[in-house]
Amino acid sequence: MAERSGTRKVGGSALTTPHFLLLYSAMLVAAAGNTALQSVMPAIGRAIGIADFWVAIAYTWSAVLWVWLAPFWAEKSDHHGRKALTLLGLGGFVVSMTLCGVVLIFGLHGWTGPALTFLLFGLFRAIYGALGCATPSATQAYLASRTRRAARTAQLSALSSSFGLGTIVGPALAPLFVLPFIGLPGPLFAFALIAIAVYAAIAIGLPDDRGKPGRGRGAAMSYPSLASMITGASVRAATAPKREKRLSWRDGRIRSWIVAGVIAGHAQAATLTCIGFFIIDVLRLEPMGAEEPIAIVMMAGAGGTLAAQWGLIPRLGLSPRALIVWGSIIAAAGLGITAVAGDLYGLVLGFGLASIGFGFTRPGFTSGASLAVPLAEQGGVAGVITSANGISYVAAPGVGMLLYAVDPHLPFGIAVLVVLALAWWGRSLR
Repeated sequence: MAERSGTRKVGGSALTTPHFLLLYSAMLVAAAGNTALQSVMPAIGRAIGIADFWVAIAYTWSAVLWVWLAPFWAEKSDHHGRKALTLLGLGGFVVSMTLCGVVLIFGLHGWTGPALTFLLFGLFRAIYGALGCATPSATQAYLASRTRRAARTAQLSALSSSFGLGTIVGPALAPLFVLPFIGLPGPLFAFALIAIAVYAAIAIGLPDDRGKPGRGRGAAMSYPSLASMITGASVRAATAPKREKRLSWRDGRIRSWIVAGVIAGHAQAATLTCIGFFIIDVLRLEPMGAEEPIAIVMMAGAGGTLAAQWGLIPRLGLSPRALIVWGSIIAAAGLGITAVAGDLYGLVLGFGLASIGFGFTRPGFTSGASLAVPLAEQGGVAGVITSANGISYVAAPGVGMLLYAVDPHLPFGIAVLVVLALAWWGRSLR
Protein backbone atom coordinates (compact mmCIF):
# COMPACT_ATOMS: atom_id res chain seq x y z
CA MET A 1 0.00 0.00 0.00
CA ALA A 2 2.87 2.39 0.84
CA GLU A 3 4.42 1.88 -2.58
CA ARG A 4 1.11 2.50 -4.34
CA SER A 5 0.62 5.77 -2.52
CA GLY A 6 4.09 6.98 -3.53
CA THR A 7 5.54 6.87 -0.01
CA ARG A 8 7.99 4.01 -0.53
CA LYS A 9 11.07 4.45 1.66
CA VAL A 10 14.54 4.98 0.22
CA GLY A 11 16.72 1.92 0.92
CA GLY A 12 18.15 1.98 4.47
CA SER A 13 16.40 5.26 5.20
CA ALA A 14 13.36 6.63 6.98
CA LEU A 15 13.08 9.12 4.12
CA THR A 16 10.37 8.47 1.52
CA THR A 17 11.14 8.58 -2.18
CA PRO A 18 9.16 11.83 -2.74
CA HIS A 19 11.08 13.50 0.09
CA PHE A 20 14.42 12.34 -1.36
CA LEU A 21 13.41 13.74 -4.75
CA LEU A 22 12.62 17.10 -3.15
CA LEU A 23 16.12 17.26 -1.65
CA TYR A 24 17.62 16.12 -4.97
CA SER A 25 15.68 18.81 -6.87
CA ALA A 26 16.95 21.55 -4.57
CA MET A 27 20.56 20.76 -5.46
CA LEU A 28 19.84 19.99 -9.12
CA VAL A 29 18.16 23.31 -9.88
CA ALA A 30 21.05 25.29 -8.36
CA ALA A 31 23.72 23.41 -10.33
CA ALA A 32 21.70 23.57 -13.56
CA GLY A 33 20.92 27.26 -13.20
CA ASN A 34 24.52 28.11 -12.40
CA THR A 35 25.96 26.34 -15.45
CA ALA A 36 23.14 27.68 -17.66
CA LEU A 37 24.19 31.19 -16.66
CA GLN A 38 27.80 30.30 -17.35
CA SER A 39 26.87 29.27 -20.89
CA VAL A 40 25.23 32.61 -21.78
CA MET A 41 27.45 35.09 -19.92
CA PRO A 42 30.18 35.37 -22.60
CA ALA A 43 27.57 36.33 -25.21
CA ILE A 44 25.88 38.77 -22.82
CA GLY A 45 29.20 40.42 -22.00
CA ARG A 46 30.04 40.86 -25.68
CA ALA A 47 26.55 42.21 -26.45
CA ILE A 48 26.75 44.79 -23.64
CA GLY A 49 30.29 45.78 -24.60
CA ILE A 50 32.16 45.09 -21.36
CA ALA A 51 35.72 43.75 -21.40
CA ASP A 52 35.89 39.97 -21.13
CA PHE A 53 38.01 40.20 -17.98
CA TRP A 54 35.29 42.04 -16.06
CA VAL A 55 32.68 39.52 -17.13
CA ALA A 56 34.78 36.78 -15.54
CA ILE A 57 35.42 38.77 -12.36
CA ALA A 58 31.75 39.68 -11.93
CA TYR A 59 30.68 36.08 -12.36
CA THR A 60 33.34 34.44 -10.19
CA TRP A 61 32.88 36.77 -7.21
CA SER A 62 30.01 34.58 -6.03
CA ALA A 63 32.32 31.55 -6.13
CA VAL A 64 34.74 33.27 -3.76
CA LEU A 65 31.91 33.90 -1.29
CA TRP A 66 30.77 30.30 -1.67
CA VAL A 67 34.23 28.98 -0.75
CA TRP A 68 34.37 31.33 2.24
CA LEU A 69 30.87 30.74 3.65
CA ALA A 70 30.16 27.09 2.75
CA PRO A 71 31.88 25.78 5.95
CA PHE A 72 29.86 28.29 8.01
CA TRP A 73 26.52 27.03 6.68
CA ALA A 74 27.68 23.43 7.04
CA GLU A 75 28.17 24.09 10.75
CA LYS A 76 24.82 25.86 11.04
CA SER A 77 23.02 22.90 9.47
CA ASP A 78 23.96 20.90 12.57
CA HIS A 79 22.19 23.29 14.93
CA HIS A 80 19.22 24.76 13.06
CA GLY A 81 16.37 23.28 11.07
CA ARG A 82 17.76 21.65 7.89
CA LYS A 83 14.57 22.39 5.97
CA ALA A 84 14.84 26.08 6.86
CA LEU A 85 18.43 26.28 5.62
CA THR A 86 17.55 24.42 2.43
CA LEU A 87 14.86 27.03 1.76
CA LEU A 88 17.29 29.83 2.66
CA GLY A 89 19.72 28.66 -0.02
CA LEU A 90 16.97 28.25 -2.61
CA GLY A 91 15.57 31.66 -1.76
CA GLY A 92 18.99 33.21 -2.25
CA PHE A 93 19.24 31.51 -5.64
CA VAL A 94 15.83 32.83 -6.75
CA VAL A 95 16.50 36.40 -5.62
CA SER A 96 19.98 36.43 -7.15
CA MET A 97 18.95 35.02 -10.52
CA THR A 98 15.97 37.36 -10.79
CA LEU A 99 17.89 40.52 -9.92
CA CYS A 100 20.80 39.51 -12.19
CA GLY A 101 18.36 38.91 -15.04
CA VAL A 102 16.76 42.33 -14.55
CA VAL A 103 20.06 44.20 -14.47
CA LEU A 104 21.33 42.36 -17.56
CA ILE A 105 18.16 43.33 -19.46
CA PHE A 106 18.82 46.94 -18.46
CA GLY A 107 22.37 46.66 -19.78
CA LEU A 108 21.38 45.00 -23.05
CA HIS A 109 18.83 47.76 -23.72
CA GLY A 110 21.33 50.49 -22.88
CA TRP A 111 19.38 51.72 -19.85
CA THR A 112 22.50 51.30 -17.71
CA GLY A 113 26.10 51.59 -18.84
CA PRO A 114 28.36 48.52 -19.15
CA ALA A 115 30.36 49.29 -16.00
CA LEU A 116 27.29 49.88 -13.82
CA THR A 117 25.56 46.83 -15.27
CA PHE A 118 28.33 44.46 -14.29
CA LEU A 119 28.93 46.14 -10.96
CA LEU A 120 25.29 45.47 -10.08
CA PHE A 121 25.50 41.99 -11.58
CA GLY A 122 28.46 41.16 -9.35
CA LEU A 123 26.63 42.45 -6.27
CA PHE A 124 23.50 40.44 -7.04
CA ARG A 125 25.49 37.30 -7.76
CA ALA A 126 27.02 37.73 -4.33
CA ILE A 127 23.59 36.90 -2.88
CA TYR A 128 23.84 33.43 -4.41
CA GLY A 129 27.43 32.96 -3.32
CA ALA A 130 26.60 33.96 0.26
CA LEU A 131 23.32 32.03 0.69
CA GLY A 132 23.24 29.36 -2.01
CA CYS A 133 25.96 27.30 -0.33
CA ALA A 134 23.53 26.62 2.55
CA THR A 135 21.43 24.26 0.44
CA PRO A 136 23.94 21.41 -0.17
CA SER A 137 24.98 21.02 3.45
CA ALA A 138 21.39 21.33 4.69
CA THR A 139 20.01 18.73 2.28
CA GLN A 140 22.84 16.36 3.17
CA ALA A 141 22.16 16.82 6.87
CA TYR A 142 18.43 16.28 6.39
CA LEU A 143 19.02 13.02 4.52
CA ALA A 144 21.75 11.82 6.88
CA SER A 145 19.59 12.37 9.96
CA ARG A 146 17.02 9.98 8.51
CA THR A 147 19.34 7.30 7.14
CA ARG A 148 21.00 4.41 8.94
CA ARG A 149 24.78 4.65 9.05
CA ALA A 150 25.20 1.51 6.92
CA ALA A 151 23.27 3.08 4.03
CA ARG A 152 24.29 6.70 4.55
CA THR A 153 27.25 6.82 2.17
CA ALA A 154 25.27 5.39 -0.74
CA GLN A 155 22.35 7.76 -0.19
CA LEU A 156 24.55 10.84 0.19
CA SER A 157 26.45 9.89 -2.97
CA ALA A 158 23.15 9.60 -4.84
CA LEU A 159 22.09 13.03 -3.55
CA SER A 160 25.45 14.61 -4.48
CA SER A 161 25.18 13.28 -8.04
CA SER A 162 22.59 16.01 -8.63
CA PHE A 163 25.45 18.51 -9.07
CA GLY A 164 26.99 16.47 -11.87
CA LEU A 165 23.64 15.99 -13.61
CA GLY A 166 22.94 19.70 -13.30
CA THR A 167 26.07 20.59 -15.26
CA ILE A 168 24.56 18.80 -18.26
CA VAL A 169 20.95 19.87 -17.77
CA GLY A 170 21.81 23.57 -17.41
CA PRO A 171 23.65 24.14 -20.71
CA ALA A 172 21.21 21.79 -22.50
CA LEU A 173 18.17 23.84 -21.50
CA ALA A 174 19.71 27.33 -21.61
CA PRO A 175 19.28 27.91 -25.39
CA LEU A 176 15.61 26.92 -25.13
CA PHE A 177 14.97 29.80 -22.74
CA VAL A 178 16.58 32.51 -24.89
CA LEU A 179 13.19 33.85 -25.91
CA PRO A 180 12.56 36.75 -28.32
CA PHE A 181 10.85 38.99 -25.75
CA ILE A 182 13.58 38.48 -23.11
CA GLY A 183 16.71 37.55 -25.03
CA LEU A 184 19.91 36.16 -23.58
CA PRO A 185 18.94 36.65 -19.88
CA GLY A 186 15.96 34.31 -20.41
CA PRO A 187 17.62 31.29 -18.73
CA LEU A 188 18.06 33.27 -15.51
CA PHE A 189 14.33 33.90 -15.21
CA ALA A 190 13.46 30.38 -16.31
CA PHE A 191 15.59 28.73 -13.64
CA ALA A 192 14.37 31.23 -11.05
CA LEU A 193 10.80 30.13 -11.82
CA ILE A 194 11.79 26.47 -11.61
CA ALA A 195 13.47 27.15 -8.27
CA ILE A 196 10.32 28.89 -7.00
CA ALA A 197 8.36 25.73 -7.83
CA VAL A 198 10.94 23.59 -6.00
CA TYR A 199 10.88 26.02 -3.06
CA ALA A 200 7.10 25.76 -2.79
CA ALA A 201 7.19 21.96 -3.07
CA ILE A 202 9.76 21.70 -0.28
CA ALA A 203 7.95 24.22 1.92
CA ILE A 204 4.73 22.23 1.59
CA GLY A 205 5.89 18.65 1.16
CA LEU A 206 9.04 18.21 3.26
CA PRO A 207 8.43 17.54 6.97
CA ASP A 208 9.76 20.26 9.25
CA ASP A 209 12.77 19.17 11.32
CA ARG A 210 13.09 22.27 13.49
CA GLY A 211 13.92 21.18 17.02
CA LYS A 212 14.84 17.68 15.83
CA PRO A 213 18.63 17.84 15.27
CA GLY A 214 19.17 14.09 14.85
CA ARG A 215 22.59 12.58 14.32
CA GLY A 216 23.16 13.42 10.69
CA ARG A 217 25.10 16.45 9.55
CA GLY A 218 26.02 18.21 6.35
CA ALA A 219 29.36 19.12 4.84
CA ALA A 220 30.58 22.01 2.73
CA MET A 221 30.55 21.32 -0.99
CA SER A 222 32.46 22.94 -3.82
CA TYR A 223 30.91 25.59 -6.04
CA PRO A 224 28.64 23.94 -8.66
CA SER A 225 30.48 24.11 -11.97
CA LEU A 226 32.05 21.91 -14.62
CA ALA A 227 35.33 22.45 -12.78
CA SER A 228 33.97 21.25 -9.44
CA MET A 229 32.46 17.84 -10.04
CA ILE A 230 31.63 15.84 -6.95
CA THR A 231 34.64 13.85 -5.77
CA GLY A 232 33.21 12.28 -2.63
CA ALA A 233 34.93 14.60 -0.17
CA SER A 234 31.68 16.05 1.12
CA VAL A 235 30.19 12.59 1.51
CA ARG A 236 33.15 11.46 3.62
CA ALA A 237 32.87 14.58 5.76
CA ALA A 238 29.18 13.98 6.37
CA THR A 239 29.74 10.32 7.29
CA ALA A 240 32.93 10.69 9.36
CA PRO A 241 32.63 9.34 12.93
CA LYS A 242 32.78 12.87 14.33
CA ARG A 243 33.55 16.39 13.19
CA GLU A 244 37.17 17.27 13.76
CA LYS A 245 39.16 20.43 13.27
CA ARG A 246 40.14 20.85 9.65
CA LEU A 247 43.57 19.52 8.84
CA SER A 248 46.19 21.86 7.47
CA TRP A 249 47.14 21.38 3.84
CA ARG A 250 50.73 21.63 5.07
CA ASP A 251 50.33 18.27 6.81
CA GLY A 252 53.10 16.14 5.30
CA ARG A 253 50.77 13.21 4.71
CA ILE A 254 48.46 15.09 2.33
CA ARG A 255 50.45 18.12 1.17
CA SER A 256 51.61 16.67 -2.16
CA TRP A 257 48.13 15.43 -3.04
CA ILE A 258 46.50 18.78 -2.25
CA VAL A 259 49.12 20.67 -4.26
CA ALA A 260 48.41 18.37 -7.22
CA GLY A 261 44.69 19.09 -6.90
CA VAL A 262 45.19 22.84 -6.72
CA ILE A 263 47.46 22.83 -9.79
CA ALA A 264 44.98 20.82 -11.86
CA GLY A 265 42.09 22.91 -10.56
CA HIS A 266 43.70 26.18 -11.59
CA ALA A 267 44.40 24.89 -15.10
CA GLN A 268 40.80 23.76 -15.50
CA ALA A 269 39.17 26.83 -13.94
CA ALA A 270 41.22 29.21 -16.10
CA THR A 271 40.40 27.45 -19.37
CA LEU A 272 36.76 26.94 -18.40
CA THR A 273 36.41 30.68 -17.85
CA CYS A 274 37.85 31.39 -21.29
CA ILE A 275 36.08 28.69 -23.29
CA GLY A 276 32.86 30.61 -23.99
CA PHE A 277 34.73 33.65 -25.34
CA PHE A 278 37.05 31.36 -27.29
CA ILE A 279 34.10 29.67 -29.00
CA ILE A 280 32.67 33.03 -30.03
CA ASP A 281 36.01 34.17 -31.48
CA VAL A 282 36.99 30.91 -33.20
CA LEU A 283 33.59 30.46 -34.83
CA ARG A 284 33.20 34.23 -35.46
CA LEU A 285 29.77 34.33 -33.86
CA GLU A 286 27.49 37.23 -33.08
CA PRO A 287 26.46 37.44 -29.41
CA MET A 288 22.85 36.49 -30.16
CA GLY A 289 23.03 32.87 -31.28
CA ALA A 290 26.37 32.12 -29.63
CA GLU A 291 24.65 30.43 -26.70
CA GLU A 292 23.90 27.25 -28.67
CA PRO A 293 27.50 26.38 -29.70
CA ILE A 294 28.71 27.32 -26.21
CA ALA A 295 26.08 25.05 -24.66
CA ILE A 296 27.07 22.16 -26.95
CA VAL A 297 30.75 22.44 -25.98
CA MET A 298 29.93 22.77 -22.28
CA MET A 299 27.67 19.72 -22.45
CA ALA A 300 30.53 17.80 -24.05
CA GLY A 301 32.76 18.86 -21.17
CA ALA A 302 30.23 17.87 -18.52
CA GLY A 303 29.57 14.57 -20.30
CA GLY A 304 33.29 13.84 -20.46
CA THR A 305 33.74 14.47 -16.76
CA LEU A 306 30.76 12.32 -15.83
CA ALA A 307 31.92 9.56 -18.18
CA ALA A 308 35.29 9.55 -16.46
CA GLN A 309 33.98 9.60 -12.90
CA TRP A 310 30.89 7.42 -13.29
CA GLY A 311 32.05 5.05 -16.03
CA LEU A 312 35.80 4.80 -16.61
CA ILE A 313 37.29 5.14 -13.13
CA PRO A 314 35.19 2.38 -11.51
CA ARG A 315 36.14 0.00 -14.33
CA LEU A 316 39.83 0.81 -14.75
CA GLY A 317 40.77 0.50 -11.08
CA LEU A 318 43.69 2.93 -11.37
CA SER A 319 45.65 4.06 -8.33
CA PRO A 320 45.41 7.72 -7.22
CA ARG A 321 48.86 8.42 -8.67
CA ALA A 322 47.92 6.85 -12.01
CA LEU A 323 44.72 8.90 -12.12
CA ILE A 324 46.71 12.11 -11.76
CA VAL A 325 49.42 11.14 -14.25
CA TRP A 326 47.13 9.79 -16.97
CA GLY A 327 44.48 12.42 -16.30
CA SER A 328 47.04 15.17 -16.78
CA ILE A 329 48.25 13.66 -20.04
CA ILE A 330 44.69 13.30 -21.37
CA ALA A 331 43.83 16.84 -20.26
CA ALA A 332 46.93 18.20 -22.02
CA ALA A 333 45.95 16.44 -25.24
CA GLY A 334 42.41 17.80 -25.04
CA LEU A 335 43.52 21.35 -24.31
CA GLY A 336 45.96 21.19 -27.19
CA ILE A 337 43.20 20.11 -29.58
CA THR A 338 40.96 22.88 -28.25
CA ALA A 339 43.65 25.50 -28.79
CA VAL A 340 44.13 24.64 -32.48
CA ALA A 341 40.48 23.85 -33.26
CA GLY A 342 38.93 25.81 -36.10
CA ASP A 343 35.37 24.49 -36.02
CA LEU A 344 32.70 23.28 -33.61
CA TYR A 345 33.67 19.63 -34.01
CA GLY A 346 37.25 20.32 -32.94
CA LEU A 347 36.10 22.38 -29.96
CA VAL A 348 33.72 19.66 -28.80
CA LEU A 349 36.35 16.96 -29.22
CA GLY A 350 39.10 18.93 -27.50
CA PHE A 351 37.10 20.26 -24.58
CA GLY A 352 35.38 16.92 -24.03
CA LEU A 353 38.74 15.12 -23.97
CA ALA A 354 40.24 17.70 -21.62
CA SER A 355 37.28 17.27 -19.28
CA ILE A 356 37.80 13.50 -19.23
CA GLY A 357 41.37 14.15 -18.14
CA PHE A 358 40.34 16.55 -15.39
CA GLY A 359 37.66 14.03 -14.45
CA PHE A 360 40.56 11.70 -13.61
CA THR A 361 42.75 14.17 -11.73
CA ARG A 362 40.14 15.34 -9.21
CA PRO A 363 39.25 11.89 -7.87
CA GLY A 364 42.97 11.12 -8.03
CA PHE A 365 44.07 13.77 -5.59
CA THR A 366 40.92 13.31 -3.48
CA SER A 367 41.44 9.59 -3.01
CA GLY A 368 45.20 10.03 -2.54
CA ALA A 369 44.69 12.50 0.29
CA SER A 370 41.93 10.38 1.82
CA LEU A 371 44.04 7.22 1.83
CA ALA A 372 46.90 9.10 3.47
CA VAL A 373 45.03 9.58 6.76
CA PRO A 374 43.12 7.19 9.05
CA LEU A 375 39.33 6.87 9.23
CA ALA A 376 39.08 9.17 12.23
CA GLU A 377 40.50 12.07 10.17
CA GLN A 378 38.33 11.66 7.06
CA GLY A 379 36.15 14.63 8.01
CA GLY A 380 39.21 16.82 8.47
CA VAL A 381 40.82 15.88 5.17
CA ALA A 382 37.49 16.34 3.37
CA GLY A 383 37.47 19.96 4.54
CA VAL A 384 40.89 20.53 3.00
CA ILE A 385 39.80 18.85 -0.24
CA THR A 386 36.67 21.01 -0.48
CA SER A 387 38.76 24.16 -0.01
CA ALA A 388 41.26 22.97 -2.63
CA ASN A 389 38.42 22.40 -5.10
CA GLY A 390 37.07 25.89 -4.54
CA ILE A 391 40.23 27.94 -4.21
CA SER A 392 40.86 27.66 -7.95
CA TYR A 393 38.10 30.22 -8.48
CA VAL A 394 39.86 32.93 -6.50
CA ALA A 395 42.60 33.82 -8.97
CA ALA A 396 42.52 31.44 -11.94
CA PRO A 397 39.53 32.99 -13.79
CA GLY A 398 41.02 36.47 -13.68
CA VAL A 399 44.49 35.27 -14.68
CA GLY A 400 43.00 33.23 -17.51
CA MET A 401 41.16 36.22 -18.92
CA LEU A 402 44.22 38.47 -18.64
CA LEU A 403 46.15 35.93 -20.70
CA TYR A 404 43.22 35.70 -23.11
CA ALA A 405 43.40 39.47 -23.69
CA VAL A 406 47.01 39.04 -24.84
CA ASP A 407 46.23 36.10 -27.13
CA PRO A 408 43.10 33.87 -27.09
CA HIS A 409 45.27 30.75 -27.45
CA LEU A 410 47.60 31.67 -24.58
CA PRO A 411 45.51 30.35 -21.63
CA PHE A 412 45.14 26.96 -23.29
CA GLY A 413 48.81 26.75 -24.25
CA ILE A 414 49.98 27.58 -20.73
CA ALA A 415 47.45 25.15 -19.27
CA VAL A 416 48.93 22.41 -21.47
CA LEU A 417 52.39 23.10 -20.03
CA VAL A 418 51.01 23.17 -16.48
CA VAL A 419 49.24 19.81 -16.69
CA LEU A 420 52.18 18.18 -18.49
CA ALA A 421 54.42 19.36 -15.65
CA LEU A 422 51.86 17.91 -13.23
CA ALA A 423 52.01 14.57 -15.05
CA TRP A 424 55.79 14.49 -14.74
CA TRP A 425 55.71 15.52 -11.07
CA GLY A 426 52.84 13.15 -10.30
CA ARG A 427 55.06 10.12 -10.88
CA SER A 428 56.73 10.84 -7.52
CA LEU A 429 53.47 10.85 -5.54
CA ARG A 430 53.13 8.14 -2.92
